[in-house]
Amino acid sequence: MSLFAKLYQDVSDDLITRACKIKLLICDVDGVFSDGRIYLGNDGEELKAFHTRDGYGIKALRHAGIEVAVITGRTSAIVEQRMRSLTVPFIFQGQENKLAAFASLQQQLALSTEQIGYIGDDLADWQVMQHCGLSVAVKDAHPYLRLHADYTTSLSGGFGAVRELTDLLLISQQQFQQFDGSSS
Repeated sequence: MSLFAKLYQDVSDDLITRACKIKLLICDVDGVFSDGRIYLGNDGEELKAFHTRDGYGIKALRHAGIEVAVITGRTSAIVEQRMRSLTVPFIFQGQENKLAAFASLQQQLALSTEQIGYIGDDLADWQVMQHCGLSVAVKDAHPYLRLHADYTTSLSGGFGAVRELTDLLLISQQQFQQFDGSSS
């Protein structure tokens, strides 16, 4: 039994092979880094909750030389602040057409589709996921996404799903436990 199977769930050799090739992880935000709920205060203040373990996983990926990007349909100062604190260099907000941001990233980083992974939770993510070498849906994603993704996390969005995926990438690339920084 592999380490990943002991931590989360059993995965196929094909999935490990796909994960070994990933050089860029693209993440949706709402429903992936957060539980998908948006809290609005009386004065219009927006609040989101982010899991610190997801933050640790993102920093560990960056330490291992795997690039990270977020592509989200909404625009939020909170997202900008959180992603900057995690040293995420590519932040695309307000993207109604996520495929355009994907194409820009792919060209800028000169990566093949096999080298790009994507994690999402809803149908707007599928347009990008079908062009990636590894498509991942969070546990509580829309059923269509779960049906068509290469992998569905055992954890829900906002509750460690991103960390589960980062662990999969790091374990498959033999980079697990190489980072001992903080989750910020």
